[in-house]
Amino acid sequence: MTATIVNGREIAKELRKKISEEIVQLKTKYNSNPVITTIIVGNDSSSKLYLRLRDNACNEVGITSKHVEFDATVSQEKILQTIQQLNTDDSVHGILVQYPVPKHLSQEKFIRAIDQRKDVEGFNPVNLGRTLIGDEYLVPCTPLSVLTILEHEHVALKGKDIVIINHSNVVGKPLAALLLNRNATVAVCHVFTKNLKQYTSKADILITGAGVPKLITTDHVKDNAIVLDVGIIETKDGVCGDVDFESVKEKAAVLTPVPGGVGPVTIACALKNMVKTYRNCVENA
Repeated sequence: MTATIVNGREIAKELRKKISEEIVQLKTKYNSNPVITTIIVGNDSSSKLYLRLRDNACNEVGITSKHVEFDATVSQEKILQTIQQLNTDDSVHGILVQYPVPKHLSQEKFIRAIDQRKDVEGFNPVNLGRTLIGDEYLVPCTPLSVLTILEHEHVALKGKDIVIINHSNVVGKPLAALLLNRNATVAVCHVFTKNLKQYTSKADILITGAGVPKLITTDHVKDNAIVLDVGIIETKDGVCGDVDFESVKEKAAVLTPVPGGVGPVTIACALKNMVKTYRNCVENA
């Protein structure tokens, strides 16, 4: 048996088509153009690639994507001041900070400073809290992309044993909440988890985002499991994920590749959130 390989690029293409159609209707209704602004600090090469892909996606669906760029020595106060200016600018409908940022800057303070109505990434504590209690609106993009793929593949979640390898505020915690909201049984593993195989080998669905190449081998995977690889690592041989793809595809029922799996869907989910932040601004003006 060989796994069904998820085509994230095709899923993302379908999402962009729907989003583009919705934006045409919104532009006609409100006579304005959705504008998203990203704050960029420094010159991180992987961030630039992601930004280019996201900007291209924005352009395709009719969203104007703007950048505010600073060098790596910028002060915390300057970034916070810029966020506040964008919060109060009625012509800006969504705000992002491109991570990672230099170590002297506080990602947490930026997350808290962004107006929850314009919080494209869904990281603001208010939006995370809404996700936690099941009032899902602006959901972090990577967890939302995982959920989108599972829905696209018609995977029932109720009662399923699911293991997540990632306990960050960006991926693991909100993803666990989304899955619990759908009545799955969820275990969250991380770098301090002892005997990882003990958990993963029993999982109906395994979602990994550890950032460790070939962390997940066939020994970690239950027969006919669904395996979603959120990891993305740049190596001398190119980009790869956490999963030993060639071996695991012979054991899993469904598998996402890296690249071309979760990544494109994550960008499309950011576009979905941009539409929501646009609605927040124009419908409550």
